[in-house]
Amino acid sequence: MSELRERINNAIKDAMRARDQKRLGVLRMVSSALKQVEIDERRELGDNDVLAILDKLVKQRQDSLKQYRDAGRDDLADQEEAEIALLREFLPQPLSDAEIDTLIDEAISETGAASMQDMGKVMGILKPKAQGRADMGAVSARVKERLTG
Repeated sequence: MSELRERINNAIKDAMRARDQKRLGVLRMVSSALKQVEIDERRELGDNDVLAILDKLVKQRQDSLKQYRDAGRDDLADQEEAEIALLREFLPQPLSDAEIDTLIDEAISETGAASMQDMGKVMGILKPKAQGRADMGAVSARVKERLTG
């Protein structure tokens, strides 16, 4: 079992002992999402897989948060914010803009990328390093900008 998966399971046990139903509900939802992927793909998840799933769950909640705020449903938006905060406890520290730029520079020089045809190679190197620590869509846009500019 991955170290991150172990941390999530321990957090579930702690929430049960503390009788924290809201935290327990979110953690069980995370555990369920992880188990679903394991069953679907018939393999045990590693830390990178767990990070990708957590990242996806955070993005889903951010989308919901925006929709709830736009609709004036602050009660539901507050709940989404609380879930995002809990999920982020298990994600590594986010990368700064300077760190992202450094990673992009390293990946471009490592692959010898010169044009948009090389974007896949660059992203292939960046994804394991930045997954769960940066918005991959934004990273992709920055890479595209560098390769076209």
